[in-house]
Amino acid sequence: MTKTPRLSQVTSPPAATQPPGRGFDASELLRGLPHLPGVYRMFDAAGSVLYVGKARDLKKRVSSYFQKTGHEYRIAAMVSQVARVETTVTRSEAEALLLENNLIKAHEPRYNILFRDDKSYPYVCISGDPFPQLRFHRGALDRRNRYFGPFPSSTAVRDGIATLQKVFLLRTCENTVFANRSRPCMLHQIGRCTAPCVGRIGEAEYREDVEGAVLFLRGKGHEVLARLQAQMEEAAATLEFERAARLRDKIARLQSLQARQFVESTTAGDIDVVAAASGGGLFAVNVVMVRGGRHVGDRSFFPRHVDVAQVEAAAAIVPAFLAQHYVARPVPPTIVVPDVDDHVALAEILSAQAGQKIEIVGNPGGERRVWLAMAQQNATLAIAQKLAQKATQEDRLTALQEALGLPASAQRIECFDVSHTMGEAAVASCVIFDRLAMQSAEYRRFNVTPAHGGDDYAAMREALTRRCARIVAGEYPVPDLLVIDGGKGQVAIAAGVLEEQGLHGVPLIGIAKGPERKAGLEDIVFPDREAVLNLPADHPGFHLLQQIRDEAHRFAIQGHRARRAKVRTTSALQEIAGIGATRRKALLAHFGGVRGVQAASIEDIARVPGISRALAERIHGALH
Repeated sequence: MTKTPRLSQVTSPPAATQPPGRGFDASELLRGLPHLPGVYRMFDAAGSVLYVGKARDLKKRVSSYFQKTGHEYRIAAMVSQVARVETTVTRSEAEALLLENNLIKAHEPRYNILFRDDKSYPYVCISGDPFPQLRFHRGALDRRNRYFGPFPSSTAVRDGIATLQKVFLLRTCENTVFANRSRPCMLHQIGRCTAPCVGRIGEAEYREDVEGAVLFLRGKGHEVLARLQAQMEEAAATLEFERAARLRDKIARLQSLQARQFVESTTAGDIDVVAAASGGGLFAVNVVMVRGGRHVGDRSFFPRHVDVAQVEAAAAIVPAFLAQHYVARPVPPTIVVPDVDDHVALAEILSAQAGQKIEIVGNPGGERRVWLAMAQQNATLAIAQKLAQKATQEDRLTALQEALGLPASAQRIECFDVSHTMGEAAVASCVIFDRLAMQSAEYRRFNVTPAHGGDDYAAMREALTRRCARIVAGEYPVPDLLVIDGGKGQVAIAAGVLEEQGLHGVPLIGIAKGPERKAGLEDIVFPDREAVLNLPADHPGFHLLQQIRDEAHRFAIQGHRARRAKVRTTSALQEIAGIGATRRKALLAHFGGVRGVQAASIEDIARVPGISRALAERIHGALH
């Protein structure tokens, strides 16, 4: 266990000027602490959580803060703010680690190293159907299906699916399409599917292809080749020449694929390799993912609340990442890390979570050391890229501040846009640029309902009024600049809302397409003057404004399409007489959606419980 707490930098005087525990008498607390594992939480006078930590021995660990002297200045700064300490005894150190992780994610204490990864990982999924479907999956896992991964990106999954299609020719179509086809699709014609939908392959032979794909995903490509070779020889011996030819072609495709694999491990299996690097005032952790013996990509993470100048912070980065990243998340059987550390408690939790033994290997040798060096190099490159991006965004923000006459402190920009189709399913978007990056976690959408469909002004007014009311209530910070995707009319509406809400001091602009309506020739519109501002197409500040506007546009369109699809999906069946909520739900569940119902025949619809032949004819007629 690392004895030095995982603390972050604060702007406080050196430890000598801050006696630990000033204003807090820890003696009574320490007398009552047991020599048991558990979690401790330190609070300041305002009740905010300063730090959450776990301990193998609560009495020894908590006492070290208040009875020892010569603390590093960050620890001393934290202890000087402590007003109370709460502890929770657990049955084991592993249980303490789990509770610590949950509390850190819930409270985000400013002295803990924090990793945030809201994005779920994607998987290759092979469904549990009689003729299993090969598909991309992200989200909760269903026991009825088999999943392989996780993978670092959707690109890695789609590449894997394309590879499996080429070699094993598994279907990728949805069940509703599969159940209603009368002839093979284009994928069969180009040699990417065996067309089980129309009986071109039997269930047993298709299952062989599925099992081959499973072995391949597990890194057992040579075993797959051996099986295929034996099957081909058996088919030839029994004079099944067509089947032997198909197996021969499959072997050739697999051999060709293996010949092109350029990053492959000699050890089959799933491994994550974790390494950290620092530079330019930043820390980065990189995870190299090896799946089925093949390197499928990597992902980098940047922690908050950490000081790269402190040696003990560097030692705590990887342990903090392991606990926060893998607990309550699918984990591979082996995790490789740079240093040998006491990871027994974490390995115990992950093993119980995964239902199999999880090994955390420190200071590896051989091939794994090469993977570790790759992860460390990736972390270093990620820092360089982030610093370059940060410098670019700083230049863009500075240029925009100068062009619009904003103060140098202006950082937070909110941008609004409205999207609809002929007034249908209008959605307004609000995107945030702050701290030199788009803050996607702070984006918001508004389902707006203007009195007259297509009234952009009313839609914008409704969205801005709702947003500004929450800003005034203190739920969100006041923006340094408000941007409206629109011209003088929309800007005038926004100015009126700001005035009504008492936010008239917020700078406001609109960005509108110019007379030629070409990208790069947009007008910047102000509420208090007739003249528009036209910045050069290569102006860095203009580029930032375009980036923010385009993101607001994308976010609004995405929300509008989702709302429109939901409305149309529901209304298509609602308009049919005799279809209530129960029957509508049964139809959608049976066919997987309105498209499935549309593709179904009258006989198929009539097989749904509660649907008579006459009602099936009425449904079919209404949808065609």
